[in-house]
Amino acid sequence: MPNTDFTPSEVARRIEEDDAPDLFVLDVRNEDDYEEWRIDGSTNIPIYDELLEYDYSTLEEHLDELPTETEIAVVCVAGITSARAAEFLREHGFDAKSVDDGMNGWGRVHRQYDVDAADGVVQIVRPGTGCVSYLAHDGGEAVVVDPSQYVDRYLNAADERDLEIVGVADTHAHADHVSGARRLAGELDVPYYLHGSDAGDLDNVTTLTDGETVAVGERDLEVLYTPGHTPGSVSFRFGDALLAGDTLFLRSVGRPDLEDSSEDAVREAASQLFDSLERLTALEDETVVLPGHFSDESIRPLATELGDLRAETANELLSYVEDDDENAFVETIVEGLADEPANYNEIKQINWGKEQPGGNVEALELGPNNCAAN
Repeated sequence: MPNTDFTPSEVARRIEEDDAPDLFVLDVRNEDDYEEWRIDGSTNIPIYDELLEYDYSTLEEHLDELPTETEIAVVCVAGITSARAAEFLREHGFDAKSVDDGMNGWGRVHRQYDVDAADGVVQIVRPGTGCVSYLAHDGGEAVVVDPSQYVDRYLNAADERDLEIVGVADTHAHADHVSGARRLAGELDVPYYLHGSDAGDLDNVTTLTDGETVAVGERDLEVLYTPGHTPGSVSFRFGDALLAGDTLFLRSVGRPDLEDSSEDAVREAASQLFDSLERLTALEDETVVLPGHFSDESIRPLATELGDLRAETANELLSYVEDDDENAFVETIVEGLADEPANYNEIKQINWGKEQPGGNVEALELGPNNCAAN
């Protein structure tokens, strides 16, 4: 029996690695769901409710708009209605398969890259959520930074490179995804590193302070205290690499309103963030910036030298820092804040140790990433 499904990981690989667009992604969810969160480059025919009733009339009306020489990956919420649509398309001569587990599966995809520009760094990207995490390694040892709750991805990445994980760190208390750092550190019986200002009610935390180092083989992971996105945000230097967490992205900076959204608090946090960015932008031009999140950047791995980042115009907020214009920076942040990440309050409570995860924890993270300031 022929395979009638694509795995989400296969879709991610083919979208990213193929030189020519030989995969057409058809999203059959309702328009509002598609507009909120989707696979980049996909096409939407909003027929989800019709497919629930086995009604293919609207899909049939759109057949002339679909490619006949290209494979079609059909995606929905969980892979049920997309399977119906894909079968209908195959019956009409199209090379169509459903994406297994739909957008739920898409949110679990992790892709890994050895960062050529930063010796000893592996970048792990979740294309469905915009989250980025890292293994910093040397001499057979590794520290995992900002892991997702899918801890097997990091164990596998370490095993593939014959690395022993000797520590796990979070750059801050995350608001958009449930951290896997405590679980991973607990399973391996290694330290869990986090700044005390973001530790909440957590036990068994090895608190980080500015300027200290974490040994990784014969090298050091240096802690830079960079508050603003959260009170305890840190960045890490590892040789020429800057693991910037949610302080500095390639096109934006971390939003400062997820601890306290009152205007006074946002202004104070934005001012702290400005100071932190001044500190980071004072580093050498050759510093390789490795962000904790991304939006629609297509480069892989996500890595840009600081000098190039300064010279580009895509990061308007960083240009205010370069111009030493704190007032413009703060005002732009206050005026441009978008919707908060989905379920961010519940996620923060879990990551602070104030609530235990329950029910479908995976579902808490699904949706667009909104950790960047506009």
